[in-house]
Amino acid sequence: MASISPSELAQELLHQCLQGGSANAETWNALVTEALHPDPERAASASHALFSILVEGLADQFEPRLCDVYAEMFAGVLAMVVPEMDAGSLMARRRRLRHVRPFKRDAGLVRRVFVLSRVTLGADVAVTSVLLDAVKKRFPHARIVFVGPRKNWELFAADPRIEHAPVAYNRQATLRERLEVWRPLSEIVSAPASITVDPDSRLTQLGLLPVGREEDYFLFESRSYGGNGSEPLPALARRWAAETFEVEDATPYVAPEEAAGVMERPPIAVSFGVGENPRKRIADPFEGEVLKLLTGSGFPVWVDKGAGGAEAERVQRAIDECGAPTGHIRVWEGPFAPFAALIAKSALYVGYDSAGQHVAAACGTPLISVFAGYASDRMFQRWRPSGPGRISVLKVVDPDPHKTLEQFAALLHSFAGSSS
Repeated sequence: MASISPSELAQELLHQCLQGGSANAETWNALVTEALHPDPERAASASHALFSILVEGLADQFEPRLCDVYAEMFAGVLAMVVPEMDAGSLMARRRRLRHVRPFKRDAGLVRRVFVLSRVTLGADVAVTSVLLDAVKKRFPHARIVFVGPRKNWELFAADPRIEHAPVAYNRQATLRERLEVWRPLSEIVSAPASITVDPDSRLTQLGLLPVGREEDYFLFESRSYGGNGSEPLPALARRWAAETFEVEDATPYVAPEEAAGVMERPPIAVSFGVGENPRKRIADPFEGEVLKLLTGSGFPVWVDKGAGGAEAERVQRAIDECGAPTGHIRVWEGPFAPFAALIAKSALYVGYDSAGQHVAAACGTPLISVFAGYASDRMFQRWRPSGPGRISVLKVVDPDPHKTLEQFAALLHSFAGSSS
């Protein structure tokens, strides 16, 4: 299989699993061997294929059977990389933890609650924030510690109840480097009189890496919880929190530090970010035409340039092509958390399926989500924005930019009509 690229190996494995079979052992071993290769470039390329194509491809189906397939495949990998681990023991632990276990002890004896980050910003709003809200209510005297990257914690930095334990996770790192997070993470959550809440975190490889004492570890397995239902993830997280911690009203929220002096009146906030998934994007000239429509609304428009690079270039191209007068569109360049604070005060949010839509939904900001590139209908149902404000989701079946623009214009017109 030397002539087959890691991406092709991952695609073949994904196809085998989705067709109801098991992964071919030779193909799986070839991909893992490449992901663990001593050459950093080869290892990084194969690791990216392993996670972005195979792991995410299985997870995005939200099928219990595929959760088991992933776990069985990955338990063996963990045992290969971490000598202290045994694949059979990892699977036995997972089978015990996947079932909801109500917390029945005295909440007053818990001094710390560690809540693990999901690593992606949107997931930390849609899912992790619900669990943060729940444990704040269930454990009013405990220290609540958000464990994960700083940029994610910044979404909650203005909440005095939420402390931060930094743990970095590089989504471009090799397989071996991603698993190295296990040791520092285990040390953090081993504090006495503490519990750990895992919202299906990448830090634990969706609950497979054993951290903390098992009796003090609570796993929300979001890929299988909810079965064949159509509830979005915030609703499922709320239900799990009710079953586990007897908190019925946990809701998504954000509490970022606010950026100073960015608005004279409520703007339209826009993000064309796609979270490293180009399938979520609508081809040109869609984005430039969307900005042209928005600038004609009379509202000031703020556009997030994202993390720079190709995304920033794409945003600038859309601005240049929309023909708006100089200064009518303002560009946000910088951390996401202050932009989230701007979204919270906006008259409207517009974007693809990404973090911004979940921030808007949590804050009650009216929003239009252009939802494309979903791997399955259940992925669409799970990840669609859900919240108290007005939400319109343009579910893109045909990604033709002109057809999608017509549908978007109709939604925007309905928003304008309702606010007049």
